[in-house]
Amino acid sequence: MRVRQHALSVFFAAIFLAALAGQALTGLALTNEEQASHGLPSAGLGEYLLSSQFVVDVAENWQSEYLQFFLFILTTIWLVQRGSPESKKPGDEGVGSDESQLVGRYARPDSPAWARADGWRRWLFSNSLLLVMGAVFLLSWLAQSIAGMVAFNAEQAEHGQAAVDWLGYAVSADFWNRTLQNWQSEFLAVGSMVAFSIFLRQRGSSESKPVGAPHEASAVAAE
Repeated sequence: MRVRQHALSVFFAAIFLAALAGQALTGLALTNEEQASHGLPSAGLGEYLLSSQFVVDVAENWQSEYLQFFLFILTTIWLVQRGSPESKKPGDEGVGSDESQLVGRYARPDSPAWARADGWRRWLFSNSLLLVMGAVFLLSWLAQSIAGMVAFNAEQAEHGQAAVDWLGYAVSADFWNRTLQNWQSEFLAVGSMVAFSIFLRQRGSSESKPVGAPHEASAVAAE
């Protein structure tokens, strides 16, 4: 019963680990094919997992995903889309009153302790989701830029060209080409979800309005 109550988290954790393992194994195979074509020794799995090539590939995807979530959480505070279940109703923009957010003197007996607290603790808890998503994005972006610099400089050395420092790589076309490839796909996916959910339905999903809900209805949860 306990697993069933957390099945959504367990499912995505399992397929994440499976996909990450698959990426590691296929990436290792591809790397060793390239190594063999240049007459170089094969790399082991541990060596590959610690390589800049693997780290930059993972980090550039993570940072774009968490940027997507960060921006979606932030923009849905103030921006609305009529008819989308992903949006609040027009007129409900903003952070909401203490009463609607169940904080301070409006907190319920089962509310988290920091929802009842005053000052910085309430502010921190009230913004904790956005802060964590933003922090993971920034750390992943930093990891991508550092690992990308190492990989880029390795290629530069192979071609007898000068290495670049971190700042030089962070403003380079290579870094931003890799970065923007991920960003544009994430922005497209979120925008499509918001727009498609106005007119399309998926019976039984919490991400969809009830099948019979009118197109113009916003923030209508499936029962």
